[in-house]
Amino acid sequence: MSKEQVKAILDRVLTWPVERQQDAAAILATMEAADTAQYRLTAEQADEVARRLADANAETMTLEEFNAHFKRRLDP
Repeated sequence: MSKEQVKAILDRVLTWPVERQQDAAAILATMEAADTAQYRLTAEQADEVARRLADANAETMTLEEFNAHFKRRLDP
């Protein structure tokens, strides 16, 4: 979506009833707050997460199992 399209939508929002404008503002504020995370996935990482979530046969580990596995790899 282009900036012009976004601006057109936002201009239309200003013609809505006050309650709907408040709802729109609250939704946008929530979205904006979610974007303040320090870490971001690259597109490649996001694709990998999606691929793994879609794999019905994926192996999973508990945090304790992962920590034990990781510790074994670090210890000589």
